Amino acid sequence: MTSSVITQCPFCSVQCKAVVTIKPKQKLGRTSENGEADHQVTDVKGYDNKASEGRICVKGLHAHQHAESTSRLMYPLIKKDGEFTRASWEEAINYIVGNIKAIQLKSGPDAIGVYGGGSLTNETAYLLGKFARVALRTKYIDYNGRFCMSAAASAGATVFGMDRGLTFPLADIEHAECIVLAGTNIAECQPTLLPYFTRAQASGAQIIVIDPRRTSTAAIADLHLAVRPGTDLLLADGILKIIIEEGHIDKNFIENRTRDYDQLGSYLDSLSIQDIAATTGIQEEQIRRAAHMFGRAKTSMVLTARGVEQQTDGHLAVRHFINLLLATGNIGREGCGYGAITGQGNGQGGREHGQKADQLPGYRSIENEEDRAYVASVWGVSPDQLPRKGVSAYEMMELVDKGGIEALFVMGSNPIMSNPNAVLVEEALKNIPFLVVADMFLSETAQLADVVLPVTSYFENTGTLTNLEGRVLLREATGSPPGECKQDWEILRELAFALDKGKHFDYSCSEDIFNELRLASRGGIADYYGITYERLRKEEGIYWPCRSEDDHGSGRIFEQRFAHLDGRAVFTSQQNDVRRESITASYPLMLTNGRVLSHYLTGVQTRRSRTLLSRQVESYVEMHPETARHYRVEEQKWVKISSRYGEFQVRCRFNDQIRKDTLFVPMHWGGVQNVNRATRAELDPFCKMPGFKTTAVRIEQVT
Repeated sequence: MTSSVITQCPFCSVQCKAVVTIKPKQKLGRTSENGEADHQVTDVKGYDNKASEGRICVKGLHAHQHAESTSRLMYPLIKKDGEFTRASWEEAINYIVGNIKAIQLKSGPDAIGVYGGGSLTNETAYLLGKFARVALRTKYIDYNGRFCMSAAASAGATVFGMDRGLTFPLADIEHAECIVLAGTNIAECQPTLLPYFTRAQASGAQIIVIDPRRTSTAAIADLHLAVRPGTDLLLADGILKIIIEEGHIDKNFIENRTRDYDQLGSYLDSLSIQDIAATTGIQEEQIRRAAHMFGRAKTSMVLTARGVEQQTDGHLAVRHFINLLLATGNIGREGCGYGAITGQGNGQGGREHGQKADQLPGYRSIENEEDRAYVASVWGVSPDQLPRKGVSAYEMMELVDKGGIEALFVMGSNPIMSNPNAVLVEEALKNIPFLVVADMFLSETAQLADVVLPVTSYFENTGTLTNLEGRVLLREATGSPPGECKQDWEILRELAFALDKGKHFDYSCSEDIFNELRLASRGGIADYYGITYERLRKEEGIYWPCRSEDDHGSGRIFEQRFAHLDGRAVFTSQQNDVRRESITASYPLMLTNGRVLSHYLTGVQTRRSRTLLSRQVESYVEMHPETARHYRVEEQKWVKISSRYGEFQVRCRFNDQIRKDTLFVPMHWGGVQNVNRATRAELDPFCKMPGFKTTAVRIEQVT
């Protein structure tokens, strides 16, 4: 007898719903002894919801395969004499707490670090921040979302006074007359969103795609600007300079709703379109065409993603793209606005409630005395007991390498693959005195751990996630945890009790945690107070801010005012003083990286799906055939790519639709194929985003 359950894809930020048909053998889950699935998924279909409109991509169709995988961790593991041995939960918890206490007694609270993830539910992200600050009393917590959204998030907060992925509902896309997609390959990374853009085109919209490669997204563009990696900011300036020169600005909007426009005008006057063309690699004629398309449109949008943001000037690059919207008055109206295409499943919610080094729930600041006092009152502690801000994710790895962090607790992340300068990170985690990893699988990072804790998959986990629109969604568990797997929050609760902090962590279910999150976020920028599980079950999803149970939230924000105290948005004329990565005689090519359709992040889950893995079993480097001939590289041969940080090896693919000075490598494979073994360690000074998209390298065929 079959049954159907409604679930939610665990991968990208669209958070598509799905109907999964199950043929049970015993019950949903598997036995703890042999790891064999005791159910069979017989069908998966998209389920109608407001974001995906019933669509689901290949990853969502096959996500259940990793949840069913026989390589799932079923019980805790403790490493003894270099080998993992099975342990009881009591033994594992006591072993972890014993080590934490010993390290903190010797070296203080900040000798412990906590490293979270952007795919964790809001409840877990919230609790992880509380656990670090209340149970461990450490200032060192950050998460892998630092590598995803920090540039766009900090830019939005600076320009608008708040950060929410999209300033408009997805339905507004069809009303835009011009859309700029900068550094985003929606067709492969968020494919269920693509129909919004094709429908807009069918209604007459013109789409400009900015990307060094002619991707599947660029293939639908009316204008593709194959920008030289690392020069996006300057390209945005060039487009705006022409828009202003030709009089396509909204003077009334500038005067009444913005500030600092005069400084921007002086800055743009100092630039030459000819110099911009030479630096960006985009012909002046194309820059002018882009300016005409954008400036003459009555409604325009700009959407950015990691291609623009994962650079050492990513924060400022996003702000310079937002200048285009402010100058033309294209925000706060139907068919207008800025959007950051969030990457991870809870990339939005995960950055709102305390996983970040400088953050408290509700997008509050851990350095603000009023914020500290309010959250401390919710948590039942003194504000003086809360630590101050720590450091960013990669800076935590540097502290581990230097011995400043002696124990690390990792939940929902794979830092030896996702960090830049991965050679340093791997050595640091090999040598750290004590490492704990909570994961579904024995990931590349988990293999180095002293203790590994088995956690539930999306099938077995109830909690909320916030999609790229800022819409909070409830994902219900559809089965019981297999084996001895525990919910993330249960693990944190048990550790807190063992650390004698149990009175602050006395929860019986995820809804208890969410209700506390509601209160902790109340009055903050990201206010969830009016959202309840009951409402989410009835209404499907609710936008934040939602300040009362009568508040339905708003998909389109900034219609009347921005979130700064004066209600105005801020123009940006500042440039980044950080050294721009440049090619040299020793490293003559520019390496960039990204995703492919069938995989997600570091591949820990998608590489456990037999169908997704069969679509792409190994990594590769994409390079122009003329470049390959110059460096004597043959197609499908293995090559070594080296930078001043390290090297990796992959197979070569030719593509005549990529810039001749650029190499592209996916980010989903570890070991010798890990692209981040070569990526550089410099960080954006504003948001600490690494420069993943611009590393000077050389290439040679492996003989």
